[in-house]
Amino acid sequence: MDGPIPAPVADPLGEALHLLRMDGAFYCRSELRAPWGLELPALPGYLWFHVVTAGTMHLQAGDAVRTLGAGEIALVPRGEGHVLRSEPGVATPGILDLPREHVSERYEILRIGGDGAATTMLCGAVRFGHPAAASFVGVLPEIIHLVGIERLQATLSLMVAEAREPRLGGEAVITRLADILVIQALRAWLETDPGARTGWLGALQDEQIGTAIALIHRDPARDWTVESLARELAMSRSAFAARFTALVGEPAIAYVTRWRMQVAVAALRDERATVGELAGRLGYRSEAAFARAFKRQTGMPPGAVRRLPDALQELAAA
Repeated sequence: MDGPIPAPVADPLGEALHLLRMDGAFYCRSELRAPWGLELPALPGYLWFHVVTAGTMHLQAGDAVRTLGAGEIALVPRGEGHVLRSEPGVATPGILDLPREHVSERYEILRIGGDGAATTMLCGAVRFGHPAAASFVGVLPEIIHLVGIERLQATLSLMVAEAREPRLGGEAVITRLADILVIQALRAWLETDPGARTGWLGALQDEQIGTAIALIHRDPARDWTVESLARELAMSRSAFAARFTALVGEPAIAYVTRWRMQVAVAALRDERATVGELAGRLGYRSEAAFARAFKRQTGMPPGAVRRLPDALQELAAA
């Protein structure tokens, strides 16, 4: 499918981050006294965040363990189940089994523990609604722990103030600040951690390959070929093909197909789009051609996606 090429991309990584489209599922303000502990459930497709506003806590996700102090932030990007506790060895009952004050459908207050040192936290889980998140989250570490990032302090200060003295509309303020803080934290990690310079994230930061990825993201329906992508970057076909595969980990056209199917999964899940609509939107000449490509990539026909909503996040990351 031919058409005008999108405008040049100045910041492919920033563009991918901008498109993530966060949707909060759960926010909780916790007032805790040692000894205390709790377990957060696995939420595939979501990112957990924890902000310590006073005191300390220990976080364990998989084999990764971190100790957080006041003003520090931790993200559990892959939605894995994990535990929080005042100190090692403390029992960690599931948060759903603990008494909580339900302020609203998505905002709660938790007060547990003994008579020891106090800790206050703001926690939450957010879902990324854009298909770029499947590639983005998949390359993040088990825990992102940020300490002393000056650019985060203004947002943190506002959150701490709202949590310390609840006011009219405080829930709305805290949840929106939390969403902003998550994006700021991800950006800070991308700017400071060597791990962000490799794989798909590193490819996005490459001037030429990052532009190619952004062009694919912007216009998945275009009849992209190795030749057309190389031409847009003023590269030879062979040099582009080799560089794309080396940085991204798969050939360019395989990436185009995978991206189209990630877009399709999101549209089937969130928009209830039809096969016909998606065939046209993603550059396939017929519904049958799209359906064949979808099944080849995901292992199931498009219609099955609507019947298996709980599996969609895994499909999007496949």
